[in-house]
Amino acid sequence: MEQRPTKKQRELLSFIDGFIKGYGYGPSYREIMRALDYKSVSTVATHVDGLITRGWLVKKDNSARTLEVLHPGTTTSHEVGVVANTAEQTILKKIDELRGIDNDANAKDIETLTHALRILGYDTSDSKVIV
Repeated sequence: MEQRPTKKQRELLSFIDGFIKGYGYGPSYREIMRALDYKSVSTVATHVDGLITRGWLVKKDNSARTLEVLHPGTTTSHEVGVVANTAEQTILKKIDELRGIDNDANAKDIETLTHALRILGYDTSDSKVIV
């Protein structure tokens, strides 16, 4: 059973969501601190990390202002990107493994995996990927 956010968590999520809708980007931790009357930026970080752990908030990357509120049942562009990036990494790792064993015997598998990367939209002109 999915746990519901507390009143304080809803307040934080609501502020972040409204900020993003108003400005087009996420608030800084300092802006959150001031708006919600928290005593320190580390308090904001603790609460944000908790919301990320619970799946109600996501950081698109490690840079500032990339918070995104998740609404139940939605998939973010970040999540799609993570899955695609993971697929690319897995395929590239498998290509490297196949090359390490016997390139001639595995050439067809390497070609198939390289084609899969092209289908996913990755540039396979990099010398690491070329069969």
